[in-house]
Amino acid sequence: MQTVYSITPSLAVLVSLIAAVLIAITGERNKNLREFWTLLASVIKFGLVLSMLPLVLEGKVIEQEIYRVTSTMPLSFKIDALGMLFALTASFLWILTSIYAIGYMRGNQEKNQTRFFACFAIALSATMGVAFSANLFTTFIFYEILSISTFPLVAHKGTPEALGGAKKYLTYLLATSIGFQLFAIIMTYDYTGTLEFSNTGIFANSRASDTIIIITFILFMAGIAKAGMMPFHAWLPAAMVAPTPVSALLHAVAVVKTGVFVVAKVVLHIFGIELLQRLGLGVALAYVASFTIIMASVIALTQDNLKRRLAYSTIGQLSYIVLGVALLSTSAVTGGIMHITLHAFGKITLFFCAGAIYVALHKTEVTQLDGIGKKMPFTMAAFTIGSLSMIGIPPLGGFVSKFYILQGAVQAHELFFMLVLSISTVLNACYFLPIVYAAFFKDPLPEKAPHDSHHHNYHHNSGSVERQHILMVAPLVLTAIGAVVMFFVSPYLSDVVRLVTSVLTGGK
Repeated sequence: MQTVYSITPSLAVLVSLIAAVLIAITGERNKNLREFWTLLASVIKFGLVLSMLPLVLEGKVIEQEIYRVTSTMPLSFKIDALGMLFALTASFLWILTSIYAIGYMRGNQEKNQTRFFACFAIALSATMGVAFSANLFTTFIFYEILSISTFPLVAHKGTPEALGGAKKYLTYLLATSIGFQLFAIIMTYDYTGTLEFSNTGIFANSRASDTIIIITFILFMAGIAKAGMMPFHAWLPAAMVAPTPVSALLHAVAVVKTGVFVVAKVVLHIFGIELLQRLGLGVALAYVASFTIIMASVIALTQDNLKRRLAYSTIGQLSYIVLGVALLSTSAVTGGIMHITLHAFGKITLFFCAGAIYVALHKTEVTQLDGIGKKMPFTMAAFTIGSLSMIGIPPLGGFVSKFYILQGAVQAHELFFMLVLSISTVLNACYFLPIVYAAFFKDPLPEKAPHDSHHHNYHHNSGSVERQHILMVAPLVLTAIGAVVMFFVSPYLSDVVRLVTSVLTGGK
């Protein structure tokens, strides 16, 4: 495999950090310029990531060393097909989320918008850093930067509820990463002498005993709380107090996908397929993921708050990715990795819709959505598409990844996990379809005019309220279209993922 040395990875990371500085300098003096920096950085970042795609598709690996802390511990980047897929997804959706965030923050008259956009940009730099990491040391640095930079976003509103949710968010993420993941990284370095990712797994030929390997594996899985696996999941529903743009990108794409991305890197490149199969650790992780899938789906059924329902849905959907990777068969790993992108388009659409409903009509509960399809037809049509993708109905992207995981369960001779996926599909339908039905086929609930000024977006007529929120409606329509397009471009997506699985199974 040919290695190409380039400075493009660091440029892709730095562009949003530079934007964060420009956003802070511009501040409230010129809001249009401040938001221009956000949009410009998002477009440049995506362009830089996209420029590296042809090399990756040729089977080449892009490397760049930034700084060598010790002779065996460099801060460095190494972009392969898996990192490229994650980076492309996050950077592309940042463009649409930036447009959406401008509409949301203006429409809801949010305070501290400069801090919001600056932290948002820093978080995207951290996400790129994780995607491009060449080793566990670099991964951990950017993983922690992402946790810290998103804390002000979760606490943005400054209310006791927001501060409490942000405190739980940071406590879970830092406590697990420092208490478990860091300890696992130290053990890995001590027993293998390296933290560099390897296609065969660096524990494959280490001096560590099976007991040490099992303990280290458990510490890693417990320490990556961003993946949302139970019992380390409570931070995600708590973080729903954040403004919806934060929930949309950071908790449907960047933060949570960083979690499952790191799980995939640890499973495939630290331990390796053959070692995990021999020790039965893949199956054990698959059972944990299955428990999370079913329990999160059951809890989602009980949530009346729309964003909390979506949050528990995310917890379950993230574990599809973990389940696919844990099954260790080619099709299952392919489906799990593809779900990183395919889930992103569907779930970000749903969060966008929740935010648009809140800004336009100030509705937050599922039981308030009767007849809302008449007032917000484009929003609820997009919500329907996002829901069907989450359920796994063709021709939508969510069907493709679920099909691969099901096929992978057959390949691994683990039919129990087919049952898990089937049950979760039914549960997904049970908590999404009633919302769609109520929006389009029930009569609207009688409305009472609000008495406080906070409800400034109240409307007396029953017509569409979407025109004045075009900066929010346009992105959610585009992501909904993207969820459909993903079904038809999935063969090309699977070709990219095949670059990952072929190298792993070939041991190259």
